[in-house]
Amino acid sequence: MKRIAVLDDYQEVALSLPYWASLAGRASFDAYRDTLVDEEALVRRLQQYEIVVPIRERTRFPASLLQKLPSLELLALTGRNSGHVDVDAASARGVLVTETEGSSASAIEHSIALLLALVRRIPQEDRAMRQGGWQTGLAVELSGKTLGIVGLGRIGSRVAAFGKFLGMRVLAWGPTLDEERAAAAGARRVPLDELFRESDVVSVHLRLSERTRGIIGADQLSSMKRSAYFVNSARGALVDEEALLAALRENRIAGAALDVYEVEPLPTGHPFRSCENVVLSPHMGFVTREAYHLFFRQAVEAIDTYLQGKVPARALNPQVIAHRRPAG
Repeated sequence: MKRIAVLDDYQEVALSLPYWASLAGRASFDAYRDTLVDEEALVRRLQQYEIVVPIRERTRFPASLLQKLPSLELLALTGRNSGHVDVDAASARGVLVTETEGSSASAIEHSIALLLALVRRIPQEDRAMRQGGWQTGLAVELSGKTLGIVGLGRIGSRVAAFGKFLGMRVLAWGPTLDEERAAAAGARRVPLDELFRESDVVSVHLRLSERTRGIIGADQLSSMKRSAYFVNSARGALVDEEALLAALRENRIAGAALDVYEVEPLPTGHPFRSCENVVLSPHMGFVTREAYHLFFRQAVEAIDTYLQGKVPARALNPQVIAHRRPAG
């Protein structure tokens, strides 16, 4: 019988989903609610498991960790690999890595929710009302303003469409974006620095890679209008957090809305928690009932297929099956 660990189940809901029943009699299950940062502590936790199901990228699997888990046979990811698993290292160790479809609809909706909450001051006014206050500041209308989309992919293009729906002018930049694709999404392709200078709202939707890590720094943030807003629902490591904090503290931009951070969960004493001009959410872009059902249905399907000695449909390194077949 295979031993399965589900990681980073903050809401303790993963094992309550119905899909695990298909593995009855062939596997045992444990779910962990906390995220372990220390690698040795993670090794001690995971060394007994043949199959690990991480929830998104809350736990990373670099080569240094994988080589210390000799029992590991399968990493069944929920969502797509965002660089949190070293697939080459997993292949070298004979560990199969599978993924599921993404949750773009959920991420799109959350990005829009953050944008609106930020410019309409919803969190600030909610807090004020609970303390007995009433109308403590002025909100901003988006119609007629300029929306800058950094990363015009599946998510960014839908956020761009929302901006157009509100009557906004849309600018866009991406590492591989061309003018034709930008125009098809109703946007105008511009250089990154021009996007930051001209936009009233900048919304980030880039994939994280070595090419894009830290791509938004002090130069870009310092070129923004004092009345402009910054929204990041992609990845925290795309942005120089110290530069963003400085811009917020010195009121060089009007505010920010963040769903992602360089370190997650965000440390208790992190300065973002005390910034009044920041809307914070705890990486909730994919945390919906619908997304979890999608993730775990497909992850369990991959495990089931693997236990039958077959290659799962969404295997990232199917070649390892030829070298390591489970006993069923």
